[in-house]
Amino acid sequence: MRKTRTALGALMLTGVLVTSGCATGDDAVVAGPETFEFVSPDGKLEILYDPPAERKPVAEIAGPDLLDPDTTLNLQQDHAGEVVVLNTWGQWCGPCRAEVDDLQRIQDEFGPRGATVFGINLRDPNRQKPVDFVSDNGVTYPSIWDPSNAAVAALRGFPTSVVPTTILLDKQHRVAAVYLVEITDDKLNSAIERLLAEEVEPA
Repeated sequence: MRKTRTALGALMLTGVLVTSGCATGDDAVVAGPETFEFVSPDGKLEILYDPPAERKPVAEIAGPDLLDPDTTLNLQQDHAGEVVVLNTWGQWCGPCRAEVDDLQRIQDEFGPRGATVFGINLRDPNRQKPVDFVSDNGVTYPSIWDPSNAAVAALRGFPTSVVPTTILLDKQHRVAAVYLVEITDDKLNSAIERLLAEEVEPA
């Protein structure tokens, strides 16, 4: 995959993302050399990172539990050794509402097998609204409540202004795939199966 940092590439990406998700602003940050840094994919909505040796881990992602703000969720600690389907969402976002059933089916199918969905709820300052959304839709996977983008800032260089996005993390929490579009369980099932089958590489 050819990567570009040109202004044209960035404009193309922005234009495509606005049409495929719920755009809400510009929150990109600068990355360090040892963790994943998102680079404009020339308008692609699905990006794969292979072979595994070329993947980089995300920085630590932690924040208050949506359902219990006095509890801190930490992706790396709470789900060590698991494949993670990391999903940014908001109850105000139409595509998020459309894909929540698919994400729950993924959780039901793969949760017992070592993969989990992990949400980051964005731009919902009234916590009760996303809490009601989770309850009404029978969502059982955890989400960080992140109205200020403090937790999602760990996705360095990522266009966090666009919701929903889904990032597949391998067992070492390295980025294996990015989906800048509403997802379905049919689309992700085979990719999750492959990640579950991968051997953990020595540190």
